[in-house]
Amino acid sequence: MTEQRKPALDSTAVLTLLACSAVWGLGQVAAKVGLREFPPLLQAAVRSLGAALLLLAWSRWRGLPILRADGTGGAGLLAGSLFAAEFACIFVGLQFTSASRMAVFIYLAPFVVAAGMPLIARSERLDALGVAGLLLAFGGVVWAFAEGFVRPAAGARQWLGDALGIGAALTWGLTTLTVRASRLATALPEKTLLYQLGVSAAALGLASLLRGEAWPPHPGLLPLAALAFQTVVITFASYLAWFWLVRHYPATRISVFALLTPVFGLGAGVLLLGEPLTTRLVAALAAVCAGILLVNRPPRVP
Repeated sequence: MTEQRKPALDSTAVLTLLACSAVWGLGQVAAKVGLREFPPLLQAAVRSLGAALLLLAWSRWRGLPILRADGTGGAGLLAGSLFAAEFACIFVGLQFTSASRMAVFIYLAPFVVAAGMPLIARSERLDALGVAGLLLAFGGVVWAFAEGFVRPAAGARQWLGDALGIGAALTWGLTTLTVRASRLATALPEKTLLYQLGVSAAALGLASLLRGEAWPPHPGLLPLAALAFQTVVITFASYLAWFWLVRHYPATRISVFALLTPVFGLGAGVLLLGEPLTTRLVAALAAVCAGILLVNRPPRVP
């Protein structure tokens, strides 16, 4: 049965995209709350494992053959390892920087993809405005990053957390490039996600064990709720919603909504956690959003 694709975004698509952007923006806030009691790598491992089990159950209910051998194992292991590195950077980095700063820095990932895609497909080479958008976003983030050495609002080691946020953006972008350049590009999206969740659960769990992290004996209700929100709503439900959108609507139109996520993330960190809002961070957010618009704008029709 052929999936019906729609030429434009309707109200269902817009509302779903807004919900996904808001949920993803809350991701760093939920992780920050969870870190009050759960060690970083253990929290990330449990998040991936729980979402992987939910995805397996969903796929079995839908009759999706995601466990069938199809030659994607090597690429899946690489994508899963990069996914694990991304979230190790995020969860460890949140110990040193604010959730609002992390939400801005990790959205350098679309520019990593934009810079790397010409190596995979020459037709996706950036034009002059796309390069300008990339440089604008990079310049804004560098200016905000320098704040960690001048006025670190989140603590003396804010620079380390910010650097790990940039590392997360790099590994996120490399994960996307791995998927686009391998047989995963034609695999079921649920299978691609399962590779990332399964491999990251194992890798992060092993790293947590080697680091000597332990489950808290009496975790509080709020950190448990934050972990459940990350597992069920963010990593499982919102990703499935995104895949549904990609199947039914033009990718060029839905990709623009990516710029809303760092906006929601910055707002959530400031409003829910009382994190400081600095001029440099706002400027970096504006630069990243403007850069995403320039890189993802539709091509001009002659």
